[in-house]
Amino acid sequence: MFIKQSLKSIVTTWLTGLLALLPLVLTLALLAWIVSLLNRLVGPSTLIGQLFGALGQPFSSNTYLAYTLGSLVLLLSLYPLGLAVQLGLRRPLSRLLDVTLRRTPLIGNLYALADRFVGLLDKTKNPDIAAMKPVWCFFGGDGVAVLALQPSSQAVLLEGREHYAVLVPTAPIPIGGGLLYVPVEWVKPANMGVDALTGIYVSMGLTPPPPQAQAIAPAVVAGTPSGATGQH
Repeated sequence: MFIKQSLKSIVTTWLTGLLALLPLVLTLALLAWIVSLLNRLVGPSTLIGQLFGALGQPFSSNTYLAYTLGSLVLLLSLYPLGLAVQLGLRRPLSRLLDVTLRRTPLIGNLYALADRFVGLLDKTKNPDIAAMKPVWCFFGGDGVAVLALQPSSQAVLLEGREHYAVLVPTAPIPIGGGLLYVPVEWVKPANMGVDALTGIYVSMGLTPPPPQAQAIAPAVVAGTPSGATGQH
């Protein structure tokens, strides 16, 4: 009996240590998977990696050092590109991509999907989405809460009842979803911006929403005015 209890205590302590270390292990495993994926996609042995290496060849003959220098050259080149886009290159670049990538079968669909996702994050590229207001939809008035986007504060009259149009995104890609018309009294403002809403959906709920401010109504006892103590 004593040996059994001791063994159980040892196993329990070991499991406690495992659970304490597990988040760190999972985090490191996730980072290792991301690094491995990036290495397979843009590593030195890939076609893109060889392009990076070619950019760094004038500075070093070492393969890995040339790859690193080439990656830095590419990253630094993004600044003048961004400056050119700000100075008016956006429209010609968009027209060029529309003529080439968007009209290519399959690739055009993938590019359109990626462009819509970037547009959700880029307020200057898609100000209409940035102007949408994140809201909570409480179905049934006090039932399931759904985080959505409200494109307009103008209500629509349906069968004698006012409704708001809301867009309910899908996770983990918040550029799709459903358009719902929800009764006005079911819609409450959310204490966040579009960026925070996007982060919540991309993380599939792992990122919690910010705490919501709740208006606490004063307690009113039937037949007793607010603030009265009921004492004589």
